[in-house]
Amino acid sequence: MVTPMTRARARARAVRLAVSEIPLAVRRSARQQQQPPEPAADVPDHFLCPISLDMMRDPVTAPTGITYDRDGVEVWLERGRPTCPVTGRPLRPEELVPNHATRRMIQEWCVANRALGVERVPTPRVPVSAADAREILEGVAAAARRGDAAACGRMVARARALGKESERNRRCLASAGAEHALALAFSRLAAASTDQQAEARACALEEILAALVVFFPLDEESRRCIASPPSLDALVSILSHGEQVTRVSAVVVLREIASSCDNQCLEAMSKANAMYDALVNLVAKPVSPQATKAALVTAYYLVKNDIEHAASRLVDLGTVELLVELLADADKGTTEKALAVLDTVLVAAKARDRAYAHALAVPVLAKKTMHVSDMATEFAVSALWRLCKNSPADGGCKAEALQVGAFQKLLLLLQLGCDGVTKERASELLRLLNASRDSTECIETADFKGLKRPFI
Repeated sequence: MVTPMTRARARARAVRLAVSEIPLAVRRSARQQQQPPEPAADVPDHFLCPISLDMMRDPVTAPTGITYDRDGVEVWLERGRPTCPVTGRPLRPEELVPNHATRRMIQEWCVANRALGVERVPTPRVPVSAADAREILEGVAAAARRGDAAACGRMVARARALGKESERNRRCLASAGAEHALALAFSRLAAASTDQQAEARACALEEILAALVVFFPLDEESRRCIASPPSLDALVSILSHGEQVTRVSAVVVLREIASSCDNQCLEAMSKANAMYDALVNLVAKPVSPQATKAALVTAYYLVKNDIEHAASRLVDLGTVELLVELLADADKGTTEKALAVLDTVLVAAKARDRAYAHALAVPVLAKKTMHVSDMATEFAVSALWRLCKNSPADGGCKAEALQVGAFQKLLLLLQLGCDGVTKERASELLRLLNASRDSTECIETADFKGLKRPFI
């Protein structure tokens, strides 16, 4: 006779092959919520989700009679498998019913085994329905149309809280058009000319920015709402004068828009008043690593879109000197992004003149050609190639590169292997430097922080 426990084990084994099709990263993301440490007590088999084989935290039952953890089965269904994982019968998300009896049994078992290190599973909150999501977003849109900033801010705060509560809520709100409703509300409030609700309007704009980050990525229509002139002016104002958390949200939204490579958005951003000043200020006076990296990425795409105008503005703001100083002791992510901006800006002659005049420029680039990442190597080699190829006739830049060991680093780089443009530019750099080796002593400069000059 087959016992219930044996049947549960059989179901778990039967679903393992199907579950193996779900990538490990997806299975982990389905359980991103804080999990308790592995209990010392053996979890009863009928408390385990047949998909994840972990103890269920929010059990739901399908019409087939099989109980799953909500996160596990919803991820399964989202990946284009509209069937019950165990029985193979058709299954839709709306057919899943919360299994309160099983959830209470799991909670009682957790309490009974508390002494063995088992933590009680919290009672899950009721997920947002599609109708609830539409109602909230319609409220956001209606309040923005009326110009009621306070009401709009409250509705946006509710949407953001629900979106952060669970991945299921976030997906439900996103499916209802959350990003578009928020972007449109931001555009309307930013364009409002009345000063009667100035404080409430500023608070609502900040709340919308924080909510937009939750519902990334933005679609084209949403990006262009945010890239309207009034909206960009509001963003720049927040970047320059907002609270720290709000400034981070603002620059992250700008990064999302810029990295879409939408020419219309990039041109509007480039024309926005004080946009470059605000971005450079975030790098010069960092509020968080995330904000610094987002500002660098935004600047990179702006320069790529319009090298002449953007590079000129950034050079006039002292960006070349700032980036060189930043690269001296930046982390990997910041180094990659700063090198990308520097390499792109060095296309302009006056940017190269600033780099030639800076004592750290060549030593920094030579050092970053190795031991950071492939991306950093690519941009560092390219930037050094731009400087040496276009250096003055006296060869000062090439001589400096030789003195800090750039020749040996490039030789080693080619021996270890690199591809494409990096290989071509490293090879050309070696030829340029070799022609200047006659009377130049090559020394390895491992630490150049002592050369560091204050950035003004």
